[in-house]
Amino acid sequence: MISLKKHNQGFTIVELLIVIVVIGILALLVITTYSGIQQKARNSKRQADMNSVQTQLEAYFQNSGYYPSRADMNDGTWLSTNMKSLDQNALVDPSNATQSKTLLAAAAAKSYAYAPLNSSDASCEADDTTCAKYTLTATFEGTVNGASTAVKTNLD
Repeated sequence: MISLKKHNQGFTIVELLIVIVVIGILALLVITTYSGIQQKARNSKRQADMNSVQTQLEAYFQNSGYYPSRADMNDGTWLSTNMKSLDQNALVDPSNATQSKTLLAAAAAKSYAYAPLNSSDASCEADDTTCAKYTLTATFEGTVNGASTAVKTNLD
């Protein structure tokens, strides 16, 4: 026999609220995880950039007997002439894509720093042929192995 009663089918407000809360929690977990992965990727790129620049600086030193000044490193023409193998994008922090390819004098967030010095630990910007050492720095997002910056120095 067929029942003539109408059955209301659907979800109650409580059931809908539970589903919305669960979806919200899952979305929050996904966003947090994705953000952490992006941060780790940018930090890895910073380390790779530092290694690449250090390799090019050491090659330049072997050929010329001194390290370039910061003014030289910030001059695109000088770089393309003297460090042909250096990808100039390696001078730009990955979280600051709109930044020019400019190395700063001191470490700062979202920028790379290059500090060339003479053998007396003084600036060699006035005479780059006296640059005997350097410090190259990148600031991490958070910490990597307990460090907040990546620092590369000349290989004595």
